[in-house]
Amino acid sequence: MLLVIDIGNTNTSIGIFEKDILTNTFSISSDIKKTQDEYGIILLSILNHTKLTSKITGAMISSVVPQLCEVFKGALKKYLNIKALSLSYKSKMPVKLTLKNNKEIGADRIANASAAAIKYKLPAIVIDFGTATTFDIVDKNHCFIGGIITPGLKIQAKSLSQFTSKLPKLKIEPPNNAIGKDTVDAMLSGIVLGHCCLIEGMIKKCEQELKQKATIIATGGYSTVLFEKLNEVLNYVDKNLTLFGLKELYYLNKGEENE
Repeated sequence: MLLVIDIGNTNTSIGIFEKDILTNTFSISSDIKKTQDEYGIILLSILNHTKLTSKITGAMISSVVPQLCEVFKGALKKYLNIKALSLSYKSKMPVKLTLKNNKEIGADRIANASAAAIKYKLPAIVIDFGTATTFDIVDKNHCFIGGIITPGLKIQAKSLSQFTSKLPKLKIEPPNNAIGKDTVDAMLSGIVLGHCCLIEGMIKKCEQELKQKATIIATGGYSTVLFEKLNEVLNYVDKNLTLFGLKELYYLNKGEENE
């Protein structure tokens, strides 16, 4: 069985695959203050809970927090005796990276682009609704040609309450109407519906540059929150797309040194 770990700025997603089947998923906080031993104990607790500790034979990590990648690799080696692979722009992958500086590409975005190229018709646009909302675009020739990065829903909500004196903290959920009848509804309209308008507009712009329609895939923690408002432009919601990409990339890179 394979353990895949996607370390994000806010949360870390963990998946367990038995061959091609994702059997379990977990989410824990990403905390740079936690030590190798603390994360080792957390991983052991998760695996002991599922009674799969002895069945894990490999691991693949993507991370946008470099220091946590090393912490997790150390924890896996110490507590599970597994040498984890870490995804980078140097890894073997089913897409060709064609950005100005491939070193800058987040590992999670490489996993998303790779998964899209394997699972869906190209060209494809993956929209990952996490701490940031990112677009990853793969053209019809399997080239990862670039993308878009914009503040996510949580960042927008936090900024409004942090930098204003009277606006409250919010629970992110779709509003019923564009015209808010009170402060909370007005904020939700601006954040959620405003974000939807941004998504729709940027999809249109990307397809104009691609000169053809693309397959639109939503993933990430807030993808289900926005699906109802974006169902006319989204073709698929694939919440575990990044984990699937990590699984595929593990087997593509298995047996190789990957630092």
